[in-house]
Amino acid sequence: MELQDHIMHGVFHSNGFGHLLCLNGLEAVAGSNLSGRQIMNFWDHLCNALRARKVSLNDISTKRGMELRLMHGIAYKAPWFGSWGYKFSRGSYGVIQPMYEKAIDTLRAMPLCILVHYLGSSNHDIPIIFSRYQMLSDHSLTTLGDMFQFMLELKTRMAEENLLDSYTGPGMFVEQSCRWSPKRIEMATRAIVEALKRADFRWVSRQEVRDAARIYIGDTGLLDFVLKSLGNHMVGNYLVRRCLNPVTKVLEYCLEDVSNIVPTQDPKVKTTIHQYRMSKSQLMKDMLYLYKHILKDYPSSLNVGILSVVPTAVRIILDAKYFAKEYHEDQHQARVEIGSEDKLSVYCTIMLRNNNINIEGTTTTLPPLLPPFECVRLRRSATFNELMVEVEKIFRDLYWGMKNLILDSVANLEANGKDLVFGQVEVGGKVIFQGSNKGGIGEEMMYYEGGSNWNKVVVCGCGAREDDGERMVSCDICEVWQHTKCVGIPHHQPTPQIFLCKRCENEIVTLPAFP
Repeated sequence: MELQDHIMHGVFHSNGFGHLLCLNGLEAVAGSNLSGRQIMNFWDHLCNALRARKVSLNDISTKRGMELRLMHGIAYKAPWFGSWGYKFSRGSYGVIQPMYEKAIDTLRAMPLCILVHYLGSSNHDIPIIFSRYQMLSDHSLTTLGDMFQFMLELKTRMAEENLLDSYTGPGMFVEQSCRWSPKRIEMATRAIVEALKRADFRWVSRQEVRDAARIYIGDTGLLDFVLKSLGNHMVGNYLVRRCLNPVTKVLEYCLEDVSNIVPTQDPKVKTTIHQYRMSKSQLMKDMLYLYKHILKDYPSSLNVGILSVVPTAVRIILDAKYFAKEYHEDQHQARVEIGSEDKLSVYCTIMLRNNNINIEGTTTTLPPLLPPFECVRLRRSATFNELMVEVEKIFRDLYWGMKNLILDSVANLEANGKDLVFGQVEVGGKVIFQGSNKGGIGEEMMYYEGGSNWNKVVVCGCGAREDDGERMVSCDICEVWQHTKCVGIPHHQPTPQIFLCKRCENEIVTLPAFP
């Protein structure tokens, strides 16, 4: 269980619930030729074949030091595992789903122009990287979500050593087989930019731009080619925008002067076309640079206005790493409603009551338990007594801690043992039984995710009220648990032998002195 060098490690329970514990792609396992996406596809097919009901995972996946749940959350509004249908299950440190979704929406919608305005003066690389990919894209990249999504999609289209042949200067990327020379393309681009400068309105239709530039460039094929390739590209100190008018459904162009954003270039560079090549390695470096300087190492001195929410939103997304996928719950129910031998199905679960146990001389009552519903197939003439016997057998087999389960009544229906089940319950309906589980000390604990810590009281300043799997420390006076991170204990330091929470510490300080 402790080994981490598996290509894939999953656990599947007999009642259809599973957990993906480990997934390692090309970079993690030596000699493996399977990518993480290939392995995940196999796991998803396996879960479908085994008729999974629900599968969970703890997403701590990284790529060259970048947390994928943060990158893909900003790019796609979902984690990397979201491509296979995994969604938010629960968060740590008090994070709930609305907080998680709001944090993602906030970062996705962060305007690039705002980031450049505040970060560009102290970091000239960020606006240069932004403009580089705005030139590459054939659609407008205006937000952080647009930028990361385009970069991730571009990475998947590039082989490991694939190079993009490109031309800078006019801000266009030209195929090597293009029938026009770079010089003619540059002349046509300048003519179009000059036409946009002279336009009476900010947005100009494609036809109007083409007609104005045709005075200087007679080759309409060349103009069409440049107009098709020029949208959302840099030309000198101008960014050429292109969009579809939502009313007229006509392509329109405009110019944005970015000279106050992008560092001033050498005038000679503006008038000369330079060819350069971009590799996948360069793309990853740019992505890592933006990740580090915008998301992870964001300067606290720039926490102004809308940018002040960046560190908080990043923390919330990273504190949401438990995801789950609901598989064939509906199909599972539909396929067994009517079976062979005239058997019908109902769905049953149990609720334990008066389940007292003795821990260190103290009698404690376990909280109510309501496991997932299980399918039970019965004859049409079966009684509740017969159903109760079947449910006892199923739950004793499924749960190690319920070997002594005894059921005695129906909790959600007014029913006697001799009553017919299908006289009161529809086919595919749900029945909850009550009972007890008298067993040895320790067995009762095993059907709780928290194990023997089921009775710990969690009241943390972050808002958490239950054990979320993160490291915690207990106050030696009130015995309330809190996250070590929230009380200021560094992750690399062990928990102190004696710890007092702030409330108990303050109460001790305010106690009157003894005479």
